[in-house]
Order: sequence, then C-alpha cells, then structure tokens
Amino acid sequence: MKRHAPALALDVGLVVVFCVIGRRSHDESNAILGLLGTVWPFLVGLGVGWLATIALYREKFTPELVLPTGILVWVTTVVVGMVLRAVSGQGTATSFIVVATTVLGVFLIGWRAVYRAVDSRRTRAEASTARGTSE
Repeated sequence: MKRHAPALALDVGLVVVFCVIGRRSHDESNAILGLLGTVWPFLVGLGVGWLATIALYREKFTPELVLPTGILVWVTTVVVGMVLRAVSGQGTATSFIVVATTVLGVFLIGWRAVYRAVDSRRTRAEASTARGTSE
C-alpha cells in the first residue's frame, strides 16, 4: 500500500480542494469546522471507492488507471458523498450534484488521464532511445 500512498494523497487533496472552492464560492464562515463538515462525506466516499477497487482488482490494482480505478473512485466518491450529505442533513440540490459530479470527475479522472498520457509518452521515448531511433 505504501507505493499507492501518493495517489491516495492526491485524491484526498483534490477532494479537499473541491470542498474549499465550494465553501469559498458561497462565502461560508467557520473555516475549519465548516470544511470538516463539508469534506467528510466525500472523503468517506473516496475511501469506499479505493477499498472497492482494491477488493475487486487485488493484485491488478493500479491507482493511476482511469479505468477502472478513476471511474470507480469518482462515482463512489460522488454517490456515497451525496447519500451521507442527505442523511446528515446537508444539501443535495440538483445543481450541487451536477457541479460536484463534474468537478470531482475532472479532478479524480483528470490527473489519472494526464499521468497515463505522460507515462505513455515517456515509455515510447525510452523504447525509441533503446532502439536507437528518435520520435
């Protein structure tokens, strides 16, 4: 699990950033406690997504993959987060669900897509160099 810590930390950081941006855009007060109240449902959802992906893919689990990891983590973060918000009396307006789904998708899938593109390009460059050719 140690080798997956950076990816998990990035996911956690992005969920926190999403919540900070949301709270800031609504000029909400009580910074730390308010943020904790906003972020916890999504962090629980993120944890469920990670655990589900690890359980489903065991030895094949790769946190940097868009599919299945990114998609499963994103959907679980949103769905579990919204359910927990609803049962804890927090808002789940349709517009918020749309914004949260979109932003968390861009964050949680986006970094994985960029990582894979850069890694693929690097791998191709290394293979080209090993063959003595250039791209």
